[in-house]
Amino acid sequence: MLTALALGLALLGLLALAALPLAGHRLAGRIVHGGCCVVSAGFALAALGGMAFGLPEEPLRLPFGPAWAGMSLAMDGLSAWFLLLLGLAGVATSLFALGGAPRGLVAWPIFLGAMALALLAADGFTLLLGFEAMSLASWALVALDHREAGNRAAARLYLIVAALAAACLLPCFGLLGAMDFAAIRAAPPEGWRAVAVLALGLVGAGAKAGLVPLHAWLPLAHPAAPSHVSALMSGAMTKVALYVMARLLLDLCGPVQPGWWGLPLLVLGVASAVLGALRANLEEDTKVLLACSTIENVGLVVVGLGLALLFRGADLGAMAALAAGAALLHAMAHGLFKTLLFLVAGAIQHAAGSRRLDRLGGLIHAMPRTALAAAIGLGAAAGLPPLSGFASEWLLLQSLLAGWRLGEIGLQMAAAAALALAAMAVALAAAAMLRFFGLVFLGRPRSPRGAGAREMGRLQVVAMLLPAGLTVLLGLFPALALELAGEGIRQLVGPMVRPPVIGLALGAGEGHSTYAPLAVALLIGLALMLLWAVVRWRSPAIADRGPVWNGGFIDPPAELIFGDPLSQPSAAGMAQPLRRMLGGTLLAARERVTLPPPGDPRPARLEAGFEDRIGMAPLTPAARIRDAVAAQVERLRSLTIRGSLSLVFATLVGLLALVAWLEGR
Repeated sequence: MLTALALGLALLGLLALAALPLAGHRLAGRIVHGGCCVVSAGFALAALGGMAFGLPEEPLRLPFGPAWAGMSLAMDGLSAWFLLLLGLAGVATSLFALGGAPRGLVAWPIFLGAMALALLAADGFTLLLGFEAMSLASWALVALDHREAGNRAAARLYLIVAALAAACLLPCFGLLGAMDFAAIRAAPPEGWRAVAVLALGLVGAGAKAGLVPLHAWLPLAHPAAPSHVSALMSGAMTKVALYVMARLLLDLCGPVQPGWWGLPLLVLGVASAVLGALRANLEEDTKVLLACSTIENVGLVVVGLGLALLFRGADLGAMAALAAGAALLHAMAHGLFKTLLFLVAGAIQHAAGSRRLDRLGGLIHAMPRTALAAAIGLGAAAGLPPLSGFASEWLLLQSLLAGWRLGEIGLQMAAAAALALAAMAVALAAAAMLRFFGLVFLGRPRSPRGAGAREMGRLQVVAMLLPAGLTVLLGLFPALALELAGEGIRQLVGPMVRPPVIGLALGAGEGHSTYAPLAVALLIGLALMLLWAVVRWRSPAIADRGPVWNGGFIDPPAELIFGDPLSQPSAAGMAQPLRRMLGGTLLAARERVTLPPPGDPRPARLEAGFEDRIGMAPLTPAARIRDAVAAQVERLRSLTIRGSLSLVFATLVGLLALVAWLEGR
């Protein structure tokens, strides 16, 4: 199996090389994206087969690598779970790109292969190689359209964050004392080295995952990239960063670490969840809205990992398994429905010509298949049963409710506060998804282009329906998914635990509540049928008819065949209550209402905005350091020959002294 996966990685490399001479050929996009689709399907099948029928025990040693040791590949329960997600997201996004313009043909297979290499790595060098290649390839894909100033700024900021992640992860693995994962598990770090690994790993992996306060790049980079790239970045790349965090802090550092290690993850996780959900309610661009929703969901996954660390430190194995299962299940659920939603956003932009919520509307009539896929994805993101988002969030909230079982009062209070904030984030996310669907698909068209929108091609529709169907299946059968993830859960919290599964239902520990998604789906279906029958029975024989989802307004006048956009709810208007309640405190939100004088027929205007000061705070010192370094570099140009030679000689002596000190140790 590992040999087949290595061949898949090699095939992706060949596709990247073949994209160079094929760049101008009309079949180049079909060859590259079709090959990536096939390889991604192979990744998914290999991961699924490994989790179902047995994983390879010995790593595969590659005949090349660094001087001190060769590279090695392995697949265990944790990496197989994330490889399955990567394969499924890769199939959908490659299929969506198959019928579009051939853009980024060289970087796309490198992006897929680098993520797979990071997941299959059995040593630190291979993991860092795949992780940094993933960063560079995704940066190249973000920088595809460099003509717009906003895209250039997004690519520049993304590159800075990628460099920060590398600068943290490189010394982090150096402090572990070895590169081979088995050797690290045998001698995990202790004392100050362990604390340094925690801090560096949290910053390095959290920066790539979009964790607050290192999240400012994510709402900029995702909209700048093509839709299939945004879908894979949000659905899979952020999960690879979460995988690195889980692998480093829970698996490699082992159970010897104290339970308080979970507190930083818990705090940053709930902060990300609340801030991301609030920003999703205030944004007026579809892709930026979805990117902010990714910040929220990444925060929920990190909350689950932090709880697993807390429960493991308190020797509560069943509760630790519950939290770890919630984190893994939500990572899979979010990867699927966010891939779907970014593809939906791309289809909307292609058909309606805009990403702004105030320029869309009424697309449920013109794009019914896209509307169905969007309803499934948005319902899962809102946590509606029986979809996948509800199952994972239910597990997470149940694990937070069990926080009273932690021994210390401080940890109990932290878990209770996290419960309240996570519940608020889930409610805010549901409001953001409702706002998205209502403004985009309901109401009347707000522009001629929106009124003339049509479905995309057959391949794109299939690419959207694939993750939509998987989202429904994962929501109906989360217990089967957690059974597959059982080995990964045991790697994170202990070899003797069992997944929180009772038959086809999810269980929150002994004597606690259970969630049976099939029974819930049946009850919801019966309730909807009963409601339909009652409404039909109680409706009068003669009923007034009007345009569907017209918001209660009459038919538009003849001179405004598309309706008056000002007569429908706006994105800023729907967000006004939350902006006034929470936005002023957390996001420095502002708004201004302009009323025309009496007798003036012009409508009133609402101007609103906000500033994410939390996301910009870490970047301000970096900008100052950059300016200072640039000023010093500018001064070097005026050095004489003697000064230049002295600088080179001093640098050489310093490097030799550093090498001698390392050799002495």
